[in-house]
Amino acid sequence: MLRRKGVKIKVVIDGMCCDKCAKRAENTLTAVHGVVSADVKFSKGYGILRCTEEPSEDEIKVALDGVGFTLTSVEKIEQ
Repeated sequence: MLRRKGVKIKVVIDGMCCDKCAKRAENTLTAVHGVVSADVKFSKGYGILRCTEEPSEDEIKVALDGVGFTLTSVEKIEQ
């Protein structure tokens, strides 16, 4: 079986109050170097990032801080 290259990361985000916030977080996270896509769920309070290379926690934190959200944890997901 072939494995897809890349990294999958779960990010827990504080400060979202609606689905529009989740969409803003998604747009912000996809602009981070290495992130191909972001799927953020307001109802769950976290997002899943699919990346070609792993961004640093600081890069993610700075991006989210810039739009008013707080990164509370980052967890690499084994694929």
